[in-house]
Amino acid sequence: MKYTQNEKIMQITENTLIIGVDIASDVHYARAFDYRGIELDKVIKFNNDIQGFKVFSDWITKIATNNHKQHVMVGMEPTGHYWFTFAQYLEENNIKIVLVNPYHVKTTKELDDNSPTKNDRKDPKTIAMLMKDGRYMEPYIPKGIYSELRNATNTRWQLVKKLNSIRNQVKRWIKIYFPEFNNVFADWEGKAALMILKHFPTPEKITKLDAPEIIATWRKEISRAVGIKRATKLIKAAKASVGIKEGLIAAENELHILLEEYELLMKQHQNTMSLIEKLTMQIPGVKEILKIKGVGLKTLSGFIAEVGDIERFDHPKKVQKLAGLNLKENSSGKHKGQTTITKRGRKRLRSILFSTIMPIVAKNKEFQQLHKYYTTRKENPLKKKQSLIVLCCKLIRVFFVILKTGVKYDPVKMMNDIKRPTLQEVA
Repeated sequence: MKYTQNEKIMQITENTLIIGVDIASDVHYARAFDYRGIELDKVIKFNNDIQGFKVFSDWITKIATNNHKQHVMVGMEPTGHYWFTFAQYLEENNIKIVLVNPYHVKTTKELDDNSPTKNDRKDPKTIAMLMKDGRYMEPYIPKGIYSELRNATNTRWQLVKKLNSIRNQVKRWIKIYFPEFNNVFADWEGKAALMILKHFPTPEKITKLDAPEIIATWRKEISRAVGIKRATKLIKAAKASVGIKEGLIAAENELHILLEEYELLMKQHQNTMSLIEKLTMQIPGVKEILKIKGVGLKTLSGFIAEVGDIERFDHPKKVQKLAGLNLKENSSGKHKGQTTITKRGRKRLRSILFSTIMPIVAKNKEFQQLHKYYTTRKENPLKKKQSLIVLCCKLIRVFFVILKTGVKYDPVKMMNDIKRPTLQEVA
């Protein structure tokens, strides 16, 4: 994989046919140029289906033959999901694919005509010119188990998002119609609380019952941890409730719909997690990483799904850059600005690492000591959040080495960052 701009530029020679494609949902536009930026044919538009792809393939074959080009490079913006099928077709036909940053296209489109106009005919040229100057990146398209794992984790993220939405709606419903419910049950997702919401959701229904009737309902599915005290407390809360008393039939219907959707999503999430576990455990090094205290299956599967095959990286700093955790400097002349992380790359990977490092620091002694060292050392002590970012990078290095080499986790090596005073300095 090429990373420096010089190496990217050197891939484009006088034998290279540069194709810029503006991706859309139904119709794509493409333009062809040589390595100097001279256009070689008229703009073409083609459909986002197999017939359109064949039209595009015949078009580039004709241009390459007429202009004696042996190498073809097709560039595009990663516009949503519309480019997936087109990229697959190009890959299957051994045509090199590159991507350009949409922000770069937006900021350079005025260079030719000094106009902010954006259209399907102008963008392909802008994309091709960026490619000519080496301002592109080579996409990573996961294969095999890494593709399966990324799809499964994407499904899990969507389910979690929907579940959170349902949870918030149920909480809202309780606050409106039975706000005292939360004084009886700490969590509405517990078995006893769920049964009440299903069978007797409103204070009006609960007040018509006595404690033994409520307990009898619980005993159908719960054998312990519920009794007369909880039932009595529930009835007392229902009698003193200030919840809304109008529109209860429709309100109950709304709650039943929410609870049905919640149970379905929970089942789907459980099935998806089983699939994720099955896929993750097939990857070498995973069992060793899971032995690290504080690292769970969700964390590790999310990391691997975002990074893909670790063999494509030759250094953990490249994974760090992929997560947007590499540093950027803001300085000019005598001005020395603040150094921060770039926050570029895969946002979800950065989120996984940061949300994971906090429980790891709380549970794992090695990371705990490193965090304490970074925040209390005499020279250049870090703020707590800065220390957590550093530890995220440390976690990347640990994952990288174990996945790459298969070595066991060594807590002693983890502590090498701590600079300990020599005996003479202590004396």
